[in-house]
Amino acid sequence: MTGGRSRTVGWTTVAALTLAGCTAQPPAPPAPPDRGGPTAGLRLVAFDSCDDALRQLRTAAKAAVGPWGLGVDGDVMPYAAAERAGGAAKDAASGSATGFSGTTVHEAGVDEPDLVKTDGRRIVTVSRGVLSVVDPASRRLTGRLALDPSTGPRGYAGGESTLLLHGDRALVLLPDRWVAGPAATKRRVAPGAPQARLVLVDLAGAPRIVGDYRIDGRLVDARQVGATTRVVVRSTPRLAFPQPAKATDAQRTAANRAVIDKATLDDWLPRYQVTADGRTVSGRVGCDRLSRPAGFSGASLVTVLSFDLGVSALGAGDPVTVAADGDTVYSSGPRLYLTNDQRWRFPARTAGRLDDTTEIYQFDVAAGTPRYVAAGTVPGRLINQYALSEWDGHLRVATTTGDRWGRGGDSVSGVHVLRTDGARLTEVGAVTGLGRGERIYAVRFLGPTGYVVTFRQTDPLYPVDLRDPTRPRVTGELKVNGYSSYLHPAGDGRLLGVGQEATDRGRIQGLQLSLFDVADPARPNRIARHHVAQGWSDAEFDPHAFLWWAPERLVVLPVMRPGVVADRAGGEVGRGAPGGEVLALRVGADGFTVAGTVTHPPSVADGAEWGMRIRRSLVVDGVLWTVSDAGLKATALAGLTTLAWLPTT
Repeated sequence: MTGGRSRTVGWTTVAALTLAGCTAQPPAPPAPPDRGGPTAGLRLVAFDSCDDALRQLRTAAKAAVGPWGLGVDGDVMPYAAAERAGGAAKDAASGSATGFSGTTVHEAGVDEPDLVKTDGRRIVTVSRGVLSVVDPASRRLTGRLALDPSTGPRGYAGGESTLLLHGDRALVLLPDRWVAGPAATKRRVAPGAPQARLVLVDLAGAPRIVGDYRIDGRLVDARQVGATTRVVVRSTPRLAFPQPAKATDAQRTAANRAVIDKATLDDWLPRYQVTADGRTVSGRVGCDRLSRPAGFSGASLVTVLSFDLGVSALGAGDPVTVAADGDTVYSSGPRLYLTNDQRWRFPARTAGRLDDTTEIYQFDVAAGTPRYVAAGTVPGRLINQYALSEWDGHLRVATTTGDRWGRGGDSVSGVHVLRTDGARLTEVGAVTGLGRGERIYAVRFLGPTGYVVTFRQTDPLYPVDLRDPTRPRVTGELKVNGYSSYLHPAGDGRLLGVGQEATDRGRIQGLQLSLFDVADPARPNRIARHHVAQGWSDAEFDPHAFLWWAPERLVVLPVMRPGVVADRAGGEVGRGAPGGEVLALRVGADGFTVAGTVTHPPSVADGAEWGMRIRRSLVVDGVLWTVSDAGLKATALAGLTTLAWLPTT
């Protein structure tokens, strides 16, 4: 729930939403004329009634089901398992005039869940099912809370928790857990069902749980603007398909279709459970909250939940749902985008090939319940949320088409520019032909300019001029060995790249940080690099691990490499088992200067000491805090001298 609406919703509304499952919704307005092109034919409409929703879901699922069930995320054996097995100019990241860093995020003002958060007066971390609170001023651990006894340090069963912070409230997104499915028989599969769980924690005193929310499905991602959090969950129908011992594929498929014929709407629509103040209320997403694109498989639903962290309870989440899949979440602030480009999850084929398109759904989330605005498609696949960017009323999307892994000669990349046209996202311009035979490794859009990195043997960096959305154009090209998998603005026409060095033949050689001069888009140039032989970093695939502290032009990122071993105080004592550290580099006009490294005390396993993997870094009032599963370490920015070590396990 969001805004003022959530402040007045109580348990009565939760119950009302439960009963709203068969309320019809007026049809969506007519679509604008079909303009043709890659974005034609995809728009969202509501079902006419609950009976209509069930009929269409059954029809779509029967068309998509195979001999082994509906191939969605491994919940049931995928039909296409063979293919799967083969195969804004403003710096939005950390750096603040208020004296503390935030999570490195895609867009300024749009927070993303992570392992650690700070508001300058407290640091909150979550690791192995335990939430810890640190006072950075006194450098003391002031609170500790086991979020679930079954996932505490001793009973930890895997998965990773993340959190969002607002005032005295932390919303913890716990790892998906599995709940029991239908009773199993010798001839019937009894799949468990994934369940996403959110926990609201009050941090005003000793941390305590004040709300617990559970919903069918898997957590995709979440975004927060102010006190409002949007959480995206993907769910699958709860169906138990028979598995006869001796049957042909045609017979198995027919049996599976018979199961779908008997399924009810309850088998598709996500159920949720809200606990607060010792009371638990259950509900289900109403079919009046369910919309569909023109084509869908019936194999999955995507639900957007809304919560106001400024109130004392979570509420029912004000859910809205699309009969579609969803892999990537991007938010510009007032709008939220969901995309689906993993088409091997069900047998969607065109001319014998897997469908090579990305579906995009746009929601208006500026206030209240998310509202569907438009939908569209683009050719190709996204690498991550950084392949999407909204600017000046247009959505820019970078994709790769052709060979999924960039190993064949038919792969090629491009940037497509879309605008909202009635109920559709319509392409108004595109530039293609980037990196033939390669795939995208990194994208960054900064205002009217985009930067695209492709790689197979060398790393072309392409600046793309997007000032005229109808005529995007590549303005230059830089080829260097290796690649960057994350790009970050460093001001003054500079761009930082994090990735891997490689030989002329594309063989990787270890972690590489690059400093690019992109002031002249026609002549991009790499002016410096820092190489860590045999090293790698979480920041290569997770930008949350990257820290850019702009006031001191300091880059901090975790580095893993063979042989870093620390003593109990966190000082390096030698080389041996693989371990990790944090590397700090100052960025000057012409290159990098090593400021130093930070290590954590080792972990003891099987009688041997292993260097502790450091996950995150943040700055509070001149102190660099580094975070691992073992604890937090405080290090003075001046000289990188150790100030304190706070174990959390």
